[in-house]
Amino acid sequence: MKRGRPNVRNTVSKSIVTILESSRLPMATSTICKMIEKDTQKKVSWNTVQKYIDEMMSLGKIEPTVLPHSKDENKKGLTVYSIKRA
Repeated sequence: MKRGRPNVRNTVSKSIVTILESSRLPMATSTICKMIEKDTQKKVSWNTVQKYIDEMMSLGKIEPTVLPHSKDENKKGLTVYSIKRA
């Protein structure tokens, strides 16, 4: 049996998946970060959450959706993420 505190990678990755599965709408990185902090009662960096989201995107678990920019047509807007449906 493992002893000590849980691994940050496992905790954050599982939290991201459960948050996105429970949500019907795609979510931005900052929203996912706030929900993880609320669930775990610990501060989680935006960069950490984004790193694990990128990792899961490369594995094909999460799909990004780039929204159009609100003011400039030539720019990309906010990127939201959702669980990849089969």
